Amino acid sequence: MEYKSIIVFSACLGIVIWSLLLWTESLAALQVVQVLYGAYMASEVAYYTYIYAKISREKYQQVTGNTRAAILLGRFLSGVISQVLVSTGAMNVRDLNYITLGTQAVSLLWSFLLPPVKTSVYFYARDEVAKPADGSVACDSVPQQVQQCEEAKRQDQSERHDSTPPANTNVPTENGNATTKIAHTQPKARFSASRAVRLLWKHLISAYRQLPVVQWSLWWALAMAGFIQVQVYVQLLWHEIDQQQGTLFNGGAEALLTLLGALSALAAGYIANRIFEQWALWILTVCSGLQGGLIFYSGFATNIWVAYVLYILFGTLYLFMVTMASAIVAKYLEEDSFGLIFGINMFVAVGVQALLTLATISERGLMLDPRDQFKVYGGYFLVLSVIYLIAAIVASVARVLQLRRDARTAADAGAESSVQSAAAERSESTTVNG
Repeated sequence: MEYKSIIVFSACLGIVIWSLLLWTESLAALQVVQVLYGAYMASEVAYYTYIYAKISREKYQQVTGNTRAAILLGRFLSGVISQVLVSTGAMNVRDLNYITLGTQAVSLLWSFLLPPVKTSVYFYARDEVAKPADGSVACDSVPQQVQQCEEAKRQDQSERHDSTPPANTNVPTENGNATTKIAHTQPKARFSASRAVRLLWKHLISAYRQLPVVQWSLWWALAMAGFIQVQVYVQLLWHEIDQQQGTLFNGGAEALLTLLGALSALAAGYIANRIFEQWALWILTVCSGLQGGLIFYSGFATNIWVAYVLYILFGTLYLFMVTMASAIVAKYLEEDSFGLIFGINMFVAVGVQALLTLATISERGLMLDPRDQFKVYGGYFLVLSVIYLIAAIVASVARVLQLRRDARTAADAGAESSVQSAAAERSESTTVNG
């Protein structure tokens, strides 16, 4: 499917979901909402990856920051508006769903204005070569997929300024008498499910065979699982800390987090990622350790404002790092495979998050209270930090050993060269004396 189609489908799902929340009260309807909401959240992958299909590779980091910042700014406005409306008594929590429904309708209309992406490289194979109209042999062989995608991007950008050329163009020769007919025929797209399966597998292996993709994708999936778990159950922790039910500013804390997260995402889009790629394991070790420490201490917090600060710092750090992870992973992926790899990473994250829920909250698990839950979540990030610390140490040792081997090889080569030079000089000296 095309990115735009999924984005339109997502907006339609949003309208159905919030309509059901507003005008139905049956258990069956709520179960349907849960299923639709899962599909609604899954389709968010299309939004994050759509932009990669429209721009050149060197701009991936910048647009990754911009797209994530756009979502976070939307959540910031949502948090501020909802907090103001509820605090002033203008609307109750249920009435806020009308605003959400309205924004879903607007997003549906806006999604139709998005420029489309060319046919999918997975399901539609193009004819190898389009023959000229005069029957002559074409001069080009089968184009590579990457070249096709780059050409498509450049064509999309140029179509805004240039009109489409005619199907046949007569080009005069130098004498002005004869003309040569050049055909501008486009290869036809052919649907192929078997080709899709083969190409999906090829892109999957190609992506996860690269060490940077594995390093950042693993952290991305595991950190996202922990972040979702913290975000879902932090309200219970705040209620546990302030049981007197004083004036809570939960919405304000969420709004501030999204604002700082948007700013950090924008910053991540403009920071040189060479340092992050060179020192990836150490950076992921430190960030995971900081996140684990913040969440672990939240389980001991007795002041609601301290809990707010810890949560905001944790979330801001995560949103900055996940933006960098998205940009770095995208750089190593083949064209049109962004949705595949991003979707797999998010699927793993949701699966791990479900296991965390089963282990800490469900009746079959430990059934921990909110404070103990956050101690476990903090320990989860600390374990993640230890895993990357071990990998960083192993990689550093291997790098040092490799440098020593290279230096020894260079020294041996230099010594051998010196011996050969000395032997040559002695030979020349002997010849001269003789």
